[in-house]
Formats: sequence, C-alpha cells, structure tokens
Amino acid sequence: MVIILNEWINKYENKKVNPEDAIRKYIKPGDRIFIDSGCSEPIDLVQALINLGLEFPDIEIMHFVNLSNLDYYKTVGDRKDFFRHNAFFIGNNLRYAVNTGKADYTPMILSDIPRFISRGQMHVDTALIQVSPPDKYGYCSFGVNVDIAKPITEAADHVIAEINPKMPHTLGDSFIHIDAIDEFVVSDHDIIEFSYGRPNKVVKRISKYVASLIEDESTIQTGIGIIPNTLSKYLGDKKNLGVHSEVFSDGIIDLVEHGVVTCEKKSIHKGKIVTSFVMGSRRLYDFVDNNPMIEFHPTSYINDPFIISQNEKQVAINAALTVDITGQVNADSLGPKFYSGIGGQVDFMRGANWSHGGKPITVLPSTATLKDGTVVSRIVPYLQPGSGIVITRGDAHYVVTEWGIAYLFGKSIRERVIQMIAIAHPDFREELLEQAKKWNYIYLDQELPKSIEGRVSIYPDKYETNYKLSDGTNIKIRPVKPTDERMLQELYYSMKKEDRYLRFFTTISSFGHKKIQPQVNIDYFTKMIIVGEIIDEAEQKIISTAGFFKTKEPSKAEIGGVVHEKWRGKGIMRFMLEHLAKIGRELNVRIFSGDILLQNKPMLHIINTIGYPITYRNVESGEFEFAYDILKKS
Repeated sequence: MVIILNEWINKYENKKVNPEDAIRKYIKPGDRIFIDSGCSEPIDLVQALINLGLEFPDIEIMHFVNLSNLDYYKTVGDRKDFFRHNAFFIGNNLRYAVNTGKADYTPMILSDIPRFISRGQMHVDTALIQVSPPDKYGYCSFGVNVDIAKPITEAADHVIAEINPKMPHTLGDSFIHIDAIDEFVVSDHDIIEFSYGRPNKVVKRISKYVASLIEDESTIQTGIGIIPNTLSKYLGDKKNLGVHSEVFSDGIIDLVEHGVVTCEKKSIHKGKIVTSFVMGSRRLYDFVDNNPMIEFHPTSYINDPFIISQNEKQVAINAALTVDITGQVNADSLGPKFYSGIGGQVDFMRGANWSHGGKPITVLPSTATLKDGTVVSRIVPYLQPGSGIVITRGDAHYVVTEWGIAYLFGKSIRERVIQMIAIAHPDFREELLEQAKKWNYIYLDQELPKSIEGRVSIYPDKYETNYKLSDGTNIKIRPVKPTDERMLQELYYSMKKEDRYLRFFTTISSFGHKKIQPQVNIDYFTKMIIVGEIIDEAEQKIISTAGFFKTKEPSKAEIGGVVHEKWRGKGIMRFMLEHLAKIGRELNVRIFSGDILLQNKPMLHIINTIGYPITYRNVESGEFEFAYDILKKS
C-alpha cells in the first residue's frame, strides 16, 4: 500500500498540498462545508479550518455524526462564533452547542439526506473527507463511512481529501477516483475509535429479551446505542443470521467468526453483510479492510425501506429515550432539548414492518436517573412537551425493557396501555394505571397483579419454557400476564359446551372482563397460572392453560387446566402439569389435588399416567377428588 501511495503521490504531485493551503484555496467566507462523518472525520483538515477560522466568517459546517474532540468553539482573537454547525445527527461534541443556540440541528430521515443534497436543495461548496490510499487503478475508498459522505462529496463543488494509510479499504459502492479530488493532504493519524461502554444488568436483560425475538435465518439491523450493540453477546445459539444495517460495531465480528452470521439465507445480497458505516475499535477496522464479505453503500440504498423490506425476517433494533403508554416513540430529544437525531430508525422500522416475517423492535431501559439523583420512568403517560415523535403509534411494533416485551401493532389503545404498563418499572405502574383510568383508556376497575404483601407482582420470566411438538411446532409455556385477558377469552369462547362443562363443571356462556381479570392478575405465589402460546399464521394465540391455587393447607394446591381441542393428544397438558409441579416445588407446594368428572377421560388418562402416586376419594359419585405428592415421582 505504501508503494502504491507513493506512486500516486508522485503522479499527482500537483494535487498534494498542506492542509492550510487547501483550506485557503477552496473555502471562502459564507461557504457551506461538509465534514466527513463519524469515525472518518478528517482531523488534520478540520484542525486547519479551526486554526484559520478568523479568515472564514459565517461558514456553515454540515455533519452527520460528530465524534471527535476537536474544539470548534475555541476563541481565536476575540471571536469564537465564526462557524455555524448544522447537524443531521447530534453527537456529544455538539449537543451543548445545539441546545444553547450556537449550532443548528436539521431533523431528517437518513435515507432522505443524500437525495436532498443531490437534488440541490442544500448546496455544498466544499467537502472535507478522509479516504484510503488509492489502489492501482486510482480509486480511494471512503473506508468506514460511506453513509451520506459519498453522495454529498459527489454533489459538492470542491473536494479536499485526507489520504490516510490507516483508513481501511472497504468494498462495495464505496469509492472515489483521485481525479475527482481537487487536492489532498497525506495524513497518518489513527482513525477515531468508538466504544459503547460496558453493559450493565439492565442492558443485558433487555438484550436477552430481544434475542428471544430473533429467529434463525433472520437479517438484523442494530442502530446506534449500547443496547442494540450488546445484543450480539446473546445471539450465539442462532443459525444463519444475516446483517443489513446502516451501522454495526465489533460484536458482529464474533458472530461471523463463530459461524452465527453467515448471510447465506438472506433474500438479497446473499453471503454479504451490507452496511453504510461502522463505529468501533481498530479490530473492527481491520476486519472490514478488503473483506469481500462486507459491502458498504450510501444510506440512500442501505436505508431505503423498499430495499430493506426485501430481506425476509428483517429485524430492526433501535433505541428510544421515552415511549408513552399508547406507543409513541421519542428517540431524539429530552423534552425541548435535542439529544441525538432521527437517523435510520424510521427507515428500518418501516422496512422491517414490510418485510415478510420482519420485526421492528424499540428498546429502552424502564427508568432514567436525573442529575439530581431522581429516578424517573421512561415509560410515560404522555411525552414531555417538546419531545419529538420519531416513531408514531401506527409504526410501533415491539417495545422491550428489562421487564419484558410489549407487542403493540394492531392493538387497541386499551390493549397497548396494559402492555406498556406491564413493561414499566414496578415502582411506576400504579401511577401509570391511575392516569390511564383518568383518560378512560382502560377499564376503570382494571387492576395490576399484586403480591401477598400488596406490592405490584413481578412477572417470573424464569418459569418460561418451550414445548416442541413432533411436527416442529414450538409452544411457548409461560406464566399468565395481565395482557392475556383477550386471548384467554378467545380460548374459552372457542370451546364447545361440553368442554366448558368438563373444565368448569357448568356450561358457562360468558367470559367477561370481571370473570377473566382474576385469572390474569395473580400474585405468582398463592396462585400460579401458566399458558401455552403459539404464533399461528402471524397471530398470537393461547391454546392451553393450567394452574394451581394454594388452599388453606400451606403445602396443598388445587390444579386445573384445558387445551383447545385442535391441540389435544399432543402431550401439551402433561408437559404443563409437569412444569407446574416444578414451579410448585420451588414455591413450597407438596400436594396437587383437584376434582374431575368421570366422563373427562383424556384428563383421567393424564392424571393416571403422570408418574406420581395418586389417591382418590368419592369415585362412585361421577365426580371425584384426586391428589398426588409432587415430591414423589415414581
């Protein structure tokens, strides 16, 4: 590479300049300057621009993601306002300036920015970019940031480049010929590295929940943020994942090396990771250097929702700052204070929605701690005035916190509110519930699950498991949730009259809210109900339920259950009763008992063959009692 670089330096000696001369030659007062994005910021050129700031009043500087620590606002002489920044996405270095009126923020969807510039709606006088050394054909690579840099550079009147041997030579639609560069400087500084930090327990729990939503052969997108970028640590058991993402970080390397990410099952760009930019360590930059598995393209392509949607099972994972109880997602501001930007979140959420089997996922911790130490909920009744709605109610699908997963798409406001309260921090659920009642969003008698001490019950996700049928169908077995009310009603109403009689000992004709609510709001200690859940033709359904209810005798509990007739004879109830026994032993239950009708032969067979010693009473009456000791497996 050094030999090639030297050859092209000699060939284009007339284009090689020092940074100050290039800035003075092509930039004049009042110009609009684009500075290369993210980790590709051309440090030497920008430093020269800062040093010469007094010569160029009223310069407008455009950024996408600004990550350097360069001091754009240092005082030169008696002035420090000779630049006016305009950010499409606000990085740490510009956040204070934007919110104190010293810099501007232009909210735009990432896929729109290249088209906006190329159509001439925002004229660019000069682009300052950082590229790899030219190859033997004279092509330099935009390296780790193609995103909006390539199309904006192509639209700019002038192009000044830093040619840096430390910039990776990335492949795809990622090149600029040295003939298209007006002048260049040769640099040798390190490429900016970026770390999301160490994930805490909350981030890890959220990542585990998100991983549970990702199926084998999915194509994933991970937005900017610590949660999306921690996810890779929890995908080790997945098979044949693909990547179509505007950005990725170091975690993808491990998934490729361990054979998790193969891209072999992708619908488009089979065998290829496609991206627009990367942010990470030198290890990441070495990984993408001349790697034929990885293609970089501008965001006008990578973020095009139509292109995204062509990937089957496209999963989009993006972070939010706050989400209200109806599903409105704020991701760019803290009230009226701008924090980041829209970025590619809208593009990928919509693309994943249109994808066959796709999943748009919003992630956030349930709480935030303010500077004064106050803990506040990030699941809120309404967004703080001034907050930007990046994802509308209509676009919201999955919302994930460390307390679980809410699925909102196609749900009524009442259903959404119950789901969102269920994933809020327990300390704030009562408050959210009361506010929702004031607005008549939910039943006025709606309750939350309570522990025997009267506190909000914590959903015991440790009791979640799976039961796979012989045909490969997976049934998720889990504790019941308050959000299951409607699905339980659908199960009960789908039962024949004789099945209702066998289960409830009467032909119940109504399963209204007042009757079902006690079955979904339980304390998970004296009462434990589990359900069998499937996704049938993209519809979530409960097809079975079983539970135990502690009696006045502390170690004894009554059991009952039902399986939809379509799913009987497949071992589901037997599995659920065995799982209940496991839970019961943990909760200090010893004896399972119940009443059963003699004509309920399927349940009789299960009880008789379940593998515990059974005792019976009052057999001759047609309805008899049974009991078995769950500590004595035969």
